[in-house]
Parts: sequence; C-alpha cells; structure tokens
Amino acid sequence: MAEPKKSSQRPHETEWHQVGHETDLPEGRVQTVTAGTKSLALVHFQGQFSAMDNRCPHQGGPLGEGSIETGVDGQCWLRCPWHGWDFDPLTGKPPGGHEDSGQELFPVEVRDGDLFVGLPRETERPRTVSDIMAETMVTWGVKRVFGMVGHSNLGLADALRVQEAKGNLTYIGIRHEGAAAFACSGYAKLSGRPAACLAIAGPGATNLLTGLWDAKVDRAPVLALTGQVDVQVLGPGAFQEIDLASAFQAAARFSHTVLNTSNHSELMALACKNAIVQRDVAHLIFPDNVQTIPADDNTNISKPSGRMPDFNVAPSEKSIAKAMTLLSTAKRPIIVVGYGARDAVPEITALAERLHAPILTTFKGKGLLPDSHSLAAGVLGRSGTPIASWFMNECDVILTFGSSFSNHTGIERSKPIIQVDFEAMALGKFHPVTVPVLGEIGVTARQILKSLPKTIAVTDQRPEVQERWEIWREEKESRSRDDRSQGLNSASIFASLTRQAPADAVIAVDVGNNTYSFGRYFECAKQRVLMSGYLGSIGFGFPAAMGAWAAIQDFEQYHGRKVISISGDGGFGQYLAEFTTAVKYGMDITHILLNNSQLGKITKEQRAGEWEVWQTSLHNPNFAEFAKLCGGHGQRVTSIDQLDEAIRQALAVAGPALVEIISDPELV
Repeated sequence: MAEPKKSSQRPHETEWHQVGHETDLPEGRVQTVTAGTKSLALVHFQGQFSAMDNRCPHQGGPLGEGSIETGVDGQCWLRCPWHGWDFDPLTGKPPGGHEDSGQELFPVEVRDGDLFVGLPRETERPRTVSDIMAETMVTWGVKRVFGMVGHSNLGLADALRVQEAKGNLTYIGIRHEGAAAFACSGYAKLSGRPAACLAIAGPGATNLLTGLWDAKVDRAPVLALTGQVDVQVLGPGAFQEIDLASAFQAAARFSHTVLNTSNHSELMALACKNAIVQRDVAHLIFPDNVQTIPADDNTNISKPSGRMPDFNVAPSEKSIAKAMTLLSTAKRPIIVVGYGARDAVPEITALAERLHAPILTTFKGKGLLPDSHSLAAGVLGRSGTPIASWFMNECDVILTFGSSFSNHTGIERSKPIIQVDFEAMALGKFHPVTVPVLGEIGVTARQILKSLPKTIAVTDQRPEVQERWEIWREEKESRSRDDRSQGLNSASIFASLTRQAPADAVIAVDVGNNTYSFGRYFECAKQRVLMSGYLGSIGFGFPAAMGAWAAIQDFEQYHGRKVISISGDGGFGQYLAEFTTAVKYGMDITHILLNNSQLGKITKEQRAGEWEVWQTSLHNPNFAEFAKLCGGHGQRVTSIDQLDEAIRQALAVAGPALVEIISDPELV
C-alpha cells in the first residue's frame, strides 16, 4: 500500500493556526475547520488528533462532513459523505484500489488545550485565467458586478474578489439571479455602460434570462458571466449541466465558452466590445476547472484604445434635403422624442424652439424634457396624456428622433414622417416613413437646425401647449377627488409624488396599472425614468433601482441623485427579498408601493375581454412592517392626508425606505 502524502514544509516555513479547543471535537468524530484559507478535515480518533486535506480526491467531497465507521474488516475508516471513499483517520491512507495515494496531512499540536494546525507559509496567489479576464473587464470600464457566488463559479468569483480588493470594481451579492440581471439592465439604462451579472451553472444561469432579455430588447449593454461544470463531464448530463450555449443563443448577441486554449483577454475584450457597441447582451461561459488554470504573468491585457469608433456619424446631404422639403412647408410640425434620443435632448430642444414645435415623448422617453418647458406636450400613447394625443391629431408633419414606433406609442402613420435614428434597421421598421434619416441623433438635429431657412411660416404652438396643460391639470384635479372608500386614487398618489420627488431623481418603474398611472399623472422636472420597455416585465422596478443606485455611485455625473422605484404589490412581490440586499449595502432607494391586493391590470384586461375575473387576487403581508423587519424604513398610508408627509419622510431616509399606499384598483 502506498504511503500517505506528507506535507513538504520545513519547520521554519510553517505557520500555525488555531482551529479550536480539544474539547470541541468528541472522540471518534471528524469536522471541517479552516486554517487561513485552507479547508481541513480535523479528526479525533483513539486519543489522537490529525488534520488532512478536506477535499476527497474522487469528486471533491468534504471529508470533514463524513464519519468514522468500522468496515467489514474490523478496521475504522474516515468515510467521505458523498460516495463512500475511505481513508485511515490518522494517516490519510486509503484501503487500496483508489486512484489517489492518500490525503495530504498537516501537523497538529495541542497547546494549553487549544488545537493548532501547521501549514506551509502561504505564497502569493498565482495569476489565473479568471484573473486575466477580470483585469480585462476592468480595463474596458466594467465597474460593478451583481451576482451569486456558488460552487461552479468560485475561481472566477475569487478573481473578482481580487479586483474588488484593489478598488477596481464593486460586487453586490443578490438573493436571486433574476434580480442581478434586472439590476444590470437598470444600471445600463441609466449610465449607458455595462455592468456584469454572475451566476453558477444550471439554474443560476437560467435565472438570468428574463433580465437579460429585458436589456436586449431595450438595447442596454450587459455582460453575463456564468459558471459551468468541468470540461471533462460536459455532455453526458452532469449535475446542474445544461447546454448554456444553446440556452443563451437567442438572448445574447455574443456568447462563447472559455476554454483552456482561448485567448482569454481577447475573448473578454470582444465580449465587452459587443455589449458596448451593439448595446446588447454579451455572455461568457466559464467551465469550473478552466477558471483556475494558471496564467502567464506576462500576458498582455486587451485594451479599448484604438478599438472603439467615433459614433458621431452625420446624415447624408440627400436625406437632410428631403427633410427640409417637408419642414419648409409645414405649418404645425411636432417632434416626437424616444428613449434612443436621450443623449441629444439639448440639440432637439433647440430645433423645437426654432420650429415652435411641441415635443411629445414616448413613454420610455418620459422625463427627457421637463413638463414645465413651454413646448413640452407630455407622453404620447397608452401611458400618456390627452395633450400629446391632441397635438398628434392636429399636426401636419411629424419629426421623430430615436423612437421605435411601438404600438403602445401610436405615432400616426398616415401623417408625413421624418424619422431620425442611428440604427438603420429602426428606420421604417414597422411601416414606410416619408423621409428616413440615418445619423447620430444629436449631429442630425444640429444639421437640420442649421439647414432651416431663415424664414419659416410655422404656427407658434406655445399658447396651445399652455392651454392644453391647463385643461389636463383641471381634469387631474377632478380625478384626485374621486373616493370609493376602497383606497387612494392614482391621481392623488402621483400628484403627491410630483410635489415631493427631487427634481433630479432617478425613477425606476415596474409594469401594470401603477405604471400607466405614473405615465399619465406624474409631471417630470429633470427626473430620469427607467422602465422595462419592450419586454414589459413585472418585477423590474426594484432590482432596476438597485442597478441605478450602483450607477450613481460609479459615475460622478450622477452623484447625489435620489433613486425612487414604483411598483404594485404584484411587481414588488417578485423580488421582495432584494429589500434585504438594499439594506445590506445601504442603498438609498425609496420604494413607492401601490397595494391594491390584486394584479389590477390583468383584472381590467379580463373584464375588457368579457372574461370572468379569475386568479388575480393576491394575499399580501403588511409591506411596511416587512420593510422594518428587514432593517429599513416602512410606512403604510391609508388616507390622502397622510401622503405628502409619508413620502417626504421616506425620501429623507438615507437608505432603503418603503411607502406602502393602499390604493383603489378602479381609480387608476
């Protein structure tokens, strides 16, 4: 029989670690202890103590969770709890037949009743494939990772830990991987920059998919990092093995498996570039045993310098000339601003002022222009105001920037349309437009303004904008007095939030009646609104607010901005455990929760379709008390006279706060 492996350390290289007291471990027992970063199986057998490597050589089972058992040969063995491999409790030798020669042993000393284990002095941690890829992420500007550490991503997680210790990125541990992906989406929608989400193989990876689809369809850059089972067991169907390449094929623009032969820095660089340039999801799969492969200390890190284009692409002179033909004869032009134009609002506003043209926004574009502006006509579409729809009906030319022409928005296709976008496929995507213009939106708006004739015979529509706002505000005031004694009406709730919300707040909204009401009733100052636009996913609001809060910490231009999230009880219930994440990391988020004890929008849809209302009621806790139990601020509102003060107090809290408002499901 082979001799057990011995530690090769010399006495002067040994570091001693206290691992417990001799009375902690009864005779005939084994337990797992940690010395430094080393996991050991500590054994008490026949009056002696031994310490051996805790990892079984078979499949890594934890010997410290095993037991000492007597075999049919009458000899006692330390038995691995996973698959029954046996080792001598004191020498670590196997009974024979095992592929390994035995467990590595470490000296144990008893000093005044305390147990000490001697280990070789720890050397500097070797650089790994995961380190190379984490360093590349940082070089490409990834500052934040949201995720869950688990058994198939531990090597990668340790590389991220090293980068966090160096101050290069910050990690947020979440309670559900779906929240991590939504947080990344919210982060990207605010900042335009990718964050990363981390998950294990199998269920951890698949939990990411809803949030990744949200980012994909709304063109938000996200980097997804998923663990995978060891390369040598890929295929037969190992524990938690699924075909991640196929699972992520549709959701990710770029998806590749990291292999031992990969150009690791270049692979990560391509993932980051795809996320940033394509404004899409990039995905990398990390097999467990590839993550810890040693890397050459001289490996070069791929950098973005020389690899990123100038996006300020000008439109063609021909398309500008066609746009001028329409605009030069227009009497009542309007401008529609979509989410894609969020970085060009000053240029568009200057053009609108020259044309005396009302500016309507899509719902995703809500807040890009303050509603107080003399040409602001509010949101167009199902989540919008009668102001915007009135100007859509009365216009003679539509000039639209960065709008996707969603059917929720309702841009009238029978009108002459000039569509400006930086994405060629977005132009005339759903139907032909009169003049499609390909170009960066800010550049194009300046070019159109420059090309306008000195004299244009347009109607100054400002007085009409003011008149329409007066009519709508009278209507909102009337609705705010509605009371069926079954909860607060939405007009009052969002009138209060309009009064109390900081002018530069970032507001993440969910889906449902609460969000439609926000679109109609809330009047924006300089707030930035984030939403699950094309996917329309319930549960988006609070995790996206977590992502927005992280972006505010990471980018100086957002520092000091308050984050507000809004949802119904159905949406908040999807990820309500993440409130504890917000408490753990001290996230300054105020959540406005409209609790009507049902999936209100679905109830309305069932009635509208003349269906029976079925299975839309919800059984809820007291959410305000839940927030307090989690360590945050919570307050419940049951009457209109409590609203302003409750919201004001919550906004004043420098941490997670929740205002639960009992709302009427019919008064939306």
